[in-house]
Amino acid sequence: MTTFILVSGLFTGTHVWQDTAARLTAAGARAHTAALTGLDGPRSARHADVDLETHIADVLAVVDAVETGPDGKVVLVGHDYGIHPAVGAADRRPDRVARIVHLDSGLPRDGVPALAAVPDQSLRERMAGPAAGDGRADGVLAPPAHDEWPRWGSTEGVPAASLDRLTALAAPQPLGTLLQPLRLTGAAGTLPSTGVLCTGNGSSIDLIQMLVGLGDPALRTLTDPRVTFFELPTGHWPMLSRPAELADVLLRAAAGEGHRLTPVDADEHPAHLRPFLLDVPEVPRERHGRVDLHLPAAEEPRPAVVFVHGGPVPADAVPTPRDWPGLTGYARYAAERGAVGVLLDHRLHDLGDHDRAAADVAAAVELVRADPRVDADRIALWFFSGGGMLAADWLAAPPPWLRCLAATYPVLAPLPNWGLSGTRFHPARAVAGAGALPLVLTRVGREMPEIAATVEEFLTAARDRGADLEVVDVPHGHHGFETVDHTDEARAAIRHAMRAVLRHTFGPAAHGHQSARRPAPDYRRE
Repeated sequence: MTTFILVSGLFTGTHVWQDTAARLTAAGARAHTAALTGLDGPRSARHADVDLETHIADVLAVVDAVETGPDGKVVLVGHDYGIHPAVGAADRRPDRVARIVHLDSGLPRDGVPALAAVPDQSLRERMAGPAAGDGRADGVLAPPAHDEWPRWGSTEGVPAASLDRLTALAAPQPLGTLLQPLRLTGAAGTLPSTGVLCTGNGSSIDLIQMLVGLGDPALRTLTDPRVTFFELPTGHWPMLSRPAELADVLLRAAAGEGHRLTPVDADEHPAHLRPFLLDVPEVPRERHGRVDLHLPAAEEPRPAVVFVHGGPVPADAVPTPRDWPGLTGYARYAAERGAVGVLLDHRLHDLGDHDRAAADVAAAVELVRADPRVDADRIALWFFSGGGMLAADWLAAPPPWLRCLAATYPVLAPLPNWGLSGTRFHPARAVAGAGALPLVLTRVGREMPEIAATVEEFLTAARDRGADLEVVDVPHGHHGFETVDHTDEARAAIRHAMRAVLRHTFGPAAHGHQSARRPAPDYRRE
């Protein structure tokens, strides 16, 4: 008989587990909920005295008190913020814990406060330093109003009555629980674990596998065979939207079931380091700080295409994106067809780095436009994957020298758990300002669903605004298809997209002034 201890997240108490706990009990398991000080029951404790260690002690009290099966162990389930006290308790009682289940939550790290996992970036920044008007009062963070819950995670699938109850019973979150660093000995890291990913909130197994492939050292432990994963097709509160399915997943997780990630094979190139699908010649390359210029054979100033890689990419990734074969292939292809191909390493290493990465892109564009070999009035920007979010500034207010904006398998709206919905990095909204700027979008048919949804949101907004939009479809293509799909369809899509971008870049401006410098239109050459 499995014994579960369920730990709730921000602003919520044991009440959220009612349906899930009942289903676990009906299946023959024991289900207990951990009441967290200040969030459950009488709230007379001074909030200034409640911190993360208080909540770890609350969970430990349940771990030490509950009846267990013959092995004397429990399965600890932490939802959202609740994973921090759950992992903290497991670290202190590793012999009492059979498995830790991360329910749509992050990966707690030693010395890092739970604030780092709060999805709202602007709130994280305000809470990290002295600020007023951020919802703090008397040592607490005020709970969300009824229409503010999406700020903390997708409410997809939550019935209206359940959302009403969630709001009515929401409690202020003691600030100490978010600001006090978590202290771990490493014992919890030796325990089996399961991640339950809510796809409606922007997480998926495919996305995690892709991030593992990029070489992020923080994610290497996820390929351990004792780590499993499940997906639930719902938002951030599955105990309210899918209690029966959640109970089933928890029982299967406790039994050691679930998907296991594929480790990165040291003898095999990960997808992003495989060769470019097209055979393109090498061209002269110049390196200027974090910017590379791939130069065509031409004497007069030429248009330039600036390729913006995706992310987040680990800060210590080797090689860096401007040396990835797929991106260098695009840059060489542009140069072979008469334009300057530009690559840069922007610093999008974390979801909080979008401002810095956007500044890197803007600085690279200015460096390129200042180069005498570049026609400063004929520039195209081409965004890939998670770098698509950086397109927002250029869509909102396109400068007259920007002749085309392209995006390939891009993320074009913030995923719900990214905490960026209130920022300017929202291309699906920004496209309202694009005017007559030509747009070229390459869409893959086998895209991850959470990313595909952002593309459709962008397409709907662009078409509603009458944007000059050309879509290049790759029906059987995957995310990163230029190095993984060895098909004529994939090769044709790359050629099609490049022709379209260079046609706009070499041709007369559709939305701004025209350059007096007119290079020969050899973009038509295959």
